[in-house]
Amino acid sequence: MDLKLWDSIVVHSYKHNTKLHRIWAHATVIDTQDDHVVIANYRTKVIESNGRFWYTKEPSVTWFFKERWFNVIGILRPTGIFYYCNIASPYIIDDEALKYIDYDLDVKVSPDYSYTILDRKEYNKHKIKMEYPSELKTILEKELSVLKTLIEEKQGPFKEGIVEHYYKLYTENGAKKENEKV
Repeated sequence: MDLKLWDSIVVHSYKHNTKLHRIWAHATVIDTQDDHVVIANYRTKVIESNGRFWYTKEPSVTWFFKERWFNVIGILRPTGIFYYCNIASPYIIDDEALKYIDYDLDVKVSPDYSYTILDRKEYNKHKIKMEYPSELKTILEKELSVLKTLIEEKQGPFKEGIVEHYYKLYTENGAKKENEKV
């Protein structure tokens, strides 16, 4: 499936053992490039692997990469732009959804670009339980370093104003198209 501007898509997150982790019921494609895709959503239904669900509270803009081992969610809050970054496989797309493997390590970034690495214990537990190969562990640690550099240098998804720019595109175009389908 080729992604096109304003397409509505579903997002699936898996774990290394191929088990479905989480589903985002819909998002709107707001940019496609050779190396990444950007989606936006607001009040999207999220279904957990145990069947429980919840709705996102804030609007967000998310970057998925074809070659990078992370994705970045820019969350628009009244107090500023927050980011939640997942160390994850590059995405693939098929007729069902945009898909990636979540590798537990996360980075939470505040509006002042200070950041905290989360879920190191979960990562350490899963890399043993799910037998992450040594090459994979090396890739994930390297990509975590790349992500930290992007944050510190305010590049890519962390460039000032970029989340707001994409969200404005979504509200002016993509959100209207979503409402037309309802």
